Amino acid sequence: MEKKFEILEHTADAGVIAYGTDLGQAFANAAQGLFSLITDLDDVDEVLRRDIELTAADREGLLVAWLNELIYIFDSQNILFKRFDITSLSDTKLRASIYGERVDRLKHELKTGVKAATYHMLKIDQNDGYRAQVLFDI
Repeated sequence: MEKKFEILEHTADAGVIAYGTDLGQAFANAAQGLFSLITDLDDVDEVLRRDIELTAADREGLLVAWLNELIYIFDSQNILFKRFDITSLSDTKLRASIYGERVDRLKHELKTGVKAATYHMLKIDQNDGYRAQVLFDI
């Protein structure tokens, strides 16, 4: 797979279109796209690990819950994430290990303040792999 994600420009929001050969890879790439909006991922080291387990009614809701959980951890614990290992994923449940480091203002330039993943224009398509589109309230 060539492209992991692309940034989606929208009027007052920002978003990502993430790609993956499977749904887990698309979820991981959506998370990477989210954090690329926040900072330059090349400046983030993988020194901390967090494990996440989430459930939702459907896979679109699970994508929003996943991204909002990452935003919550970033906001509450001041941690930037770079790598996202989806260890288990169904249409309603996700388990993942995520890796990153605490924000260091001397090292990390924070670019965009992301408030939340939204349901606006949310979609997950499957053709030759998966394509997940999500907009963020910034």
